Amino acid sequence: MTPETTGRVGRVGSRPEGAKWAWRLMPSGRAGRYRVGVASGAARAWRPVTGLLLAVLVACYVSPRATVAQGAPVASSGGAGAVVTAPAARVTNSVGMEFVLIDPGSVRVGSETGSGDEKPAHTVTVGAGFYLQTTEVTQGQWEAVMGINPSSFKGGTRPVENVSWDDAQAFIARLNAKEKDTRYRLPVEAEWEYACRAGGLERDVSPNLDAEAWTSANSGGETHPVAQRKANAWGLFDLRGNVLEWVQDTYNKDAYAQSPRVDPVGPPASGGSRVVRGGSGDDGRSGNFRCAFRDYARPDVRGRAGGFRCARTL
Repeated sequence: MTPETTGRVGRVGSRPEGAKWAWRLMPSGRAGRYRVGVASGAARAWRPVTGLLLAVLVACYVSPRATVAQGAPVASSGGAGAVVTAPAARVTNSVGMEFVLIDPGSVRVGSETGSGDEKPAHTVTVGAGFYLQTTEVTQGQWEAVMGINPSSFKGGTRPVENVSWDDAQAFIARLNAKEKDTRYRLPVEAEWEYACRAGGLERDVSPNLDAEAWTSANSGGETHPVAQRKANAWGLFDLRGNVLEWVQDTYNKDAYAQSPRVDPVGPPASGGSRVVRGGSGDDGRSGNFRCAFRDYARPDVRGRAGGFRCARTL
């Protein structure tokens, strides 16, 4: 048996030497959920399988010790690289940061009616699955890693604020060291908007902003504990408003006209401002709570409305 690799969703399945077919896990359209699919021929047109065919496939080609549960091996041929693990739908690290699995996919980003840097509206593809923190980084999580709390509005479950983009990078470096990992990072801008829109399940403009976000109309001028407002369709809280959120990209006002449509990333991070996403509790401008809204600041700027959430590469 030789392993069959089939793109960024996973190295999934195996096939007999010289066979014309292969099998893999396919995203189901729901974060962290997969279906079994098969394909034949060079074109590899993947189709989900169910019923008797699925039962035969599992009986013949999945080892007795393998399961299709999240986070467990789904295939084994006994050879190197043949055991495949489906990523868990949710993970929590030692600091208490919870992450949800975001599957690859495409979504329309930007807005033809928004600011100039949101145009043109276009479709982008996030080609690889990743984990995204369900909330903004809290003061308790920050203090557990950094040993201090720079926030103006104190509270362990409130989002950390008064942190710059540079500060966020320092936190991530220490978090990776603490977790003996290298995969924690800020989300890139395309990942952030893809998650805010839940792959197209959420509108750019919220139909019920008061239920989803802290704004100047309901916040009392301060931050609030995370995860108190309604989550979006993918289980992510406070994307629209509590604190502004740094993302990885260097800001470019013409990014949407110039960037690639698959896995776009801003210009190289050599000086310049960094992109900020989302709204904040001290803001009353409804347009700033849209998924498409883009802002920016110098990477050394700190403010009591500025925080972030982490991503983790699979």
